[in-house]
Amino acid sequence: MKNQSELQERLRCQRPVEWGQLPDFSLYMDQVLSYMDRQVLRFDGDDGLTAAMVNNYTKGGLLPRADGKKYSREHLAYLTVICVLKQVLSTKDMHLLLDQELKDSGSVEAGYDTFCRSLDTSMTLTADQMDHYQDPEKLADSAIHFALLSYAAGAASRRYVTLLRRQRDEGGEKAIREKHARQKKEEEPD
Repeated sequence: MKNQSELQERLRCQRPVEWGQLPDFSLYMDQVLSYMDRQVLRFDGDDGLTAAMVNNYTKGGLLPRADGKKYSREHLAYLTVICVLKQVLSTKDMHLLLDQELKDSGSVEAGYDTFCRSLDTSMTLTADQMDHYQDPEKLADSAIHFALLSYAAGAASRRYVTLLRRQRDEGGEKAIREKHARQKKEEEPD
């Protein structure tokens, strides 16, 4: 079936570019939108990134502010991650993961590279699974199989996000307790 084999080929081959291949010069909004069309899998004309989305991601704290009207390599990395994750995660969950993967990993480059490696693995695994679901008479079975994989992976992802959020909250509470203990000790007379 042509559509299945086309998708399978795209899953095997189409990847966001590596950090070193992202433009090292600033882009204007229209250039960013055009660039992002090549970074992620798209099938419909309606599922692309828009200027309004970019502005909302910036206002929501998911994306750093542009330098004037220019977007850097870091912005493209953030937008690539956002465009992929928005398909399966809430904005709140994406915010937490972006903080962890891109901001707290040491550098945006390191976080982006980790993301791209995970995406590559996931897309290859899915393309390989499609080999077993090529019968055009069993499209419903195939669709259910991949929906159930998505369901199971989504459950795992939500659980990891919950654990990460709990870990962050506990770390924040611990820091507050330590700060109060230091302040109390400083206030005590010698």
